Amino acid sequence: MDVANPALGIECPGCGLLAARFTPNCSNCGRTFWPSRAIASSAFRAWKAADSARATARPFDTDLPPTPVDNTIDYDAKAHRLGIHLFPKTWWPIVISLGFLFLALGAVPIGDGTLRLVFAVLGAVIFFIGIGGWWLVEDIKLYEESVAAVEEATH
Repeated sequence: MDVANPALGIECPGCGLLAARFTPNCSNCGRTFWPSRAIASSAFRAWKAADSARATARPFDTDLPPTPVDNTIDYDAKAHRLGIHLFPKTWWPIVISLGFLFLALGAVPIGDGTLRLVFAVLGAVIFFIGIGGWWLVEDIKLYEESVAAVEEATH
């Protein structure tokens, strides 16, 4: 067994087509390459052990698999390079929407006016907490980050 040969595919002596080296038979003409599956399997294991680059190979491959490529994309950096402004991730619009929900429930004529008033007041409080949080918390944080970036760029 030649473990120094890196080829996974060999030319079949019967049909002349490229066949997997470590399968017992040619997949095209059925010619036998190895006396048994056990011998083919042990030869394949010895071939893989000879080089760490062969670790991902399979016995029925005709070529070594390509090295994996990292397809991770940083969309924020890509948008910044293209000049696209992305708003920071925030949960405040969900809070505002929840306030709108309770305000809408306050407008539905159910029961006496007390329940409607409770819904309307609760909705208004949640709505203004959402507006204040988005405006005061997020905008101030965004402003501080942009000021720090400008100061760093000017120094």
